[in-house]
Amino acid sequence: MNVTGVLFSRRLFWLWSLLMVWWLMPQALAQDVSITALFKPDSAYPHINQFKNTTPPSGYCQLYPEQCEENKTFSLQVPIRFESSRAILANHASPRQGATITVPAQWRELSVRHESGAVEQVRMRITGVGSKYVTEDVRTLTGDTNDDSRNAHNLLWGQSWVYAPSPCVYSGVGYYRPTSYGFFWKAPEQAACNKQAKFDVPWLRYDHLDFSYELVTPNPLGMLAGNYTGSLTYTVGPNGDFDFGDVMLPSSPVLTMSFNLDVQHTLKVDIPPGGEKVQLVPAGGWQSWLQAGRKPVRLFRDQTFNISASSRFKMYMECEWSTFSYDCMLDDRVSRRGVELQVYVTLPNGLTDMSGQPVRHMRMRSGAANALYFQPGFYVDRAPGVLHFEVPQSQMAFMLEPGAGPFYRGKVTVIWDSEV
Repeated sequence: MNVTGVLFSRRLFWLWSLLMVWWLMPQALAQDVSITALFKPDSAYPHINQFKNTTPPSGYCQLYPEQCEENKTFSLQVPIRFESSRAILANHASPRQGATITVPAQWRELSVRHESGAVEQVRMRITGVGSKYVTEDVRTLTGDTNDDSRNAHNLLWGQSWVYAPSPCVYSGVGYYRPTSYGFFWKAPEQAACNKQAKFDVPWLRYDHLDFSYELVTPNPLGMLAGNYTGSLTYTVGPNGDFDFGDVMLPSSPVLTMSFNLDVQHTLKVDIPPGGEKVQLVPAGGWQSWLQAGRKPVRLFRDQTFNISASSRFKMYMECEWSTFSYDCMLDDRVSRRGVELQVYVTLPNGLTDMSGQPVRHMRMRSGAANALYFQPGFYVDRAPGVLHFEVPQSQMAFMLEPGAGPFYRGKVTVIWDSEV
């Protein structure tokens, strides 16, 4: 057995200039970030059948990894700046005229596509937001004379930015200087989180955009090996997905998440030494026939193998000689007689047929067109399976007729194939 990617020209000039500006703007302003995930079976944790987020963290989770590990979230920092288009006035009536932040906290779904055309679904939501605001010395803005600027930051906004306004939630992160304050807020729902200035703020800037996110990836055991790619685009700016009010305008109007899910499946079969040579014998051996003349009921042999599998696969066999019923044949080289050889397979727990039923003594046929298809319920690591070889009872009388030779031989190639 073998296992086997003038005026006229002036007008023309101005038209060309406008077209060039229009064409260049999206490229200059668009912000793209890559999110990668990997599935590779781990024999140490065979029941963990999930993608691992391999995106290098930046921003909040890079600085405070224990917070993200506890909440099973990830964070990224992108160089999108927000600049105030006008002064923020003290006690402004509308939250949109000051510091307000809304992020897309609801689940969004996107398709990721394999090079074969196979499509799977990924879900994502934003779970937190942060940045560092920069302005004039807050002690000057508030008239506070304390050397420590913390009190002046509190006076400017009525409360420290480490405390998130509802419905955003405190994250425990806050660091400050007289002209800046770094913050991060958790965002459990898609609603505005507002800060009202208590003094006039001539100008305000957010230096970057931090966000944390949560992913739900598909079941990798049902996916093809290779890369699945897709993207999800969020709008940024007033009334966009990332909405920072009417005063704070972003350096980029869109933020695109580009996804790459890498699936690295395992399909490995190990045959014990000597297992490639199968000798069929009666139950109890040949002594009853040799000593008492009792004809064997059947000839058989069970050959074990160890299989590791994390994806769908198919099995079929190729025969040196085949019958019309797609079984293999054994040939007596002396009398030129042939007898039918039936082959069955039993697979370990965790591997089922495509209807989810256990595989117990399932009959195999020769040829790829007659392949059997199987799927894992979880990653199976070096679990034992069995190939059952049998000359059935119906062939025994013919096989033992006078004139038959002493040996019947034939080759059977069993194929495990992950290309389904």
